[in-house]
Amino acid sequence: MSDPRIAGAGVTHFGEHPERTGRDLFAEAGLEALDDAGIDPEDAEALYYGNFMGELAEHQGHQGPLMAEAIGLDVPATRVEAACASAGAAIREGVKTLRNGEAEVVVVGGAERMTNIGTAAATDALAIAADDLYEVRAGMTFPGAYALMARSYFDQYGGSREDLAHIAVKNHEHALVNDHAQIQKEITVEDALEAPTIADPLGLYDSCPITDGAAATVLTTESYAAEHDLDAPVAITGTGQGGDNLALQDRPHLAQTPAADKAAEEAYDDAGVDPDDVDFAEVHDCFTIAEVLAIESLGFYERGEGIAAARNGETTRDGDLPINLSGGLKAKGHPVGATGVAQLATVAWVLDGSHPRADAVPDGTVGVAHNAGGTVASTTVHVMEVQE
Repeated sequence: MSDPRIAGAGVTHFGEHPERTGRDLFAEAGLEALDDAGIDPEDAEALYYGNFMGELAEHQGHQGPLMAEAIGLDVPATRVEAACASAGAAIREGVKTLRNGEAEVVVVGGAERMTNIGTAAATDALAIAADDLYEVRAGMTFPGAYALMARSYFDQYGGSREDLAHIAVKNHEHALVNDHAQIQKEITVEDALEAPTIADPLGLYDSCPITDGAAATVLTTESYAAEHDLDAPVAITGTGQGGDNLALQDRPHLAQTPAADKAAEEAYDDAGVDPDDVDFAEVHDCFTIAEVLAIESLGFYERGEGIAAARNGETTRDGDLPINLSGGLKAKGHPVGATGVAQLATVAWVLDGSHPRADAVPDGTVGVAHNAGGTVASTTVHVMEVQE
């Protein structure tokens, strides 16, 4: 069993594209990935496609074969849904398919169209990733849910809105050179603290935007890459997935994310690495507090210590452990079904030196992607490494 290689990737601009359909967005990303890989599309043997709210935003289900058709593939195509972790779960399916010998080339991607239905409808659509009976009907939205998690964290470990503001400032700065990013705007701590409150203690700059976009990658076996002389130096060496109770009230604590703990442990064991080996990571920062919870679950910080990482400069591009060099969901944007694959693409590009922020880790060999669904009831973690 060999580790799948990342042969190519494509990502659309993340932002507002209300005039474009989901299939149009995915066609752009998928065709770019196939071209980047330099493979014959007829060699592709499967498509795994992440999408969360297509039925609500586009009145379109059964998107797997639709998206295969959009990029010219005649293959079995499967849509994968795990809320905001849909693309991360799709990656796992692709990795398992290659590892178990069912295929030598698979395409993995995802897309989401959200801005066409407006902010209120998009917020309602996103909320179905929570418990409808006990959360949504009581008025719970994800800004409110993550605000509860932030309050719990502050109560249990300490921290402040200013600590969260430093995370937003960092991720906005990282996105300034990322042409795929939805928000390329520098902000200050004062800007973040003075912005409108969304759900106390979270403000406007603590929250990711509503986003349209798509991402795709071509994964191959090591033997196929060698036989076809592909430039594919980055491998997915570890994959993990964890779960938790869907509703917050059914969990023993709100300031930890056990699903991410489990996914990270599985991915590290699979890759044969530990957190100290990781040079940088892309994590699921749908809200600034989510980045804190992620870097603690990934083992980079002890519980209660991740809150000060950005303020101390440790997770900036000049720090010892850069986090979200893409700008993260916070500034790059969050087209739900595409996010996990976009994270994978970013890690691969940083490792191969082609990302505009690759100079942050010039000697980096190990990167991690962390993709979470809902209030982290679903999580995937993938370890990527440069191969000799």
